[in-house]
Amino acid sequence: MEIKTIQQGDPLWDETAAYAAHCSWRAGAALAHKMALNDFLGWERVFVAADEKGTAGFCTLTAHDELPPEMGFSPFIGFVFVDERCRGQRLSGQLIEAALRYAASLGYQTVYIMSGEKGLYEKYGFIKLGEYQTIYGTTDQLFHIRL
Repeated sequence: MEIKTIQQGDPLWDETAAYAAHCSWRAGAALAHKMALNDFLGWERVFVAADEKGTAGFCTLTAHDELPPEMGFSPFIGFVFVDERCRGQRLSGQLIEAALRYAASLGYQTVYIMSGEKGLYEKYGFIKLGEYQTIYGTTDQLFHIRL
């Protein structure tokens, strides 16, 4: 399994967007739409886990997620998904590590993630900051990690 960092124009871009659009996670369609519009800042990236069978998972590193930008938290890892056939192989951790390395290369010292999952991101070293109201009117957990 290989983890690749991609942006629009990369040979894997359209394949990853198509996979996201049809994956079993409903948020995948939102990522596919974002990719179709190239709704990414110049430095933002998609990280893809792929093997000879195709796309196995993805995540993103972006300036903002589901919190209002004026809250000042940035950047965010988002859209973390691993295909059912590849779960249990630590791909989520590999995708997150790739995103963290990239964030560090850009000079970031802290990275955030929003999630409703309990106990998932803590195992990767993230610390819960609290629960925050999202731009969608829901409440979600905010985690951070120092690089």
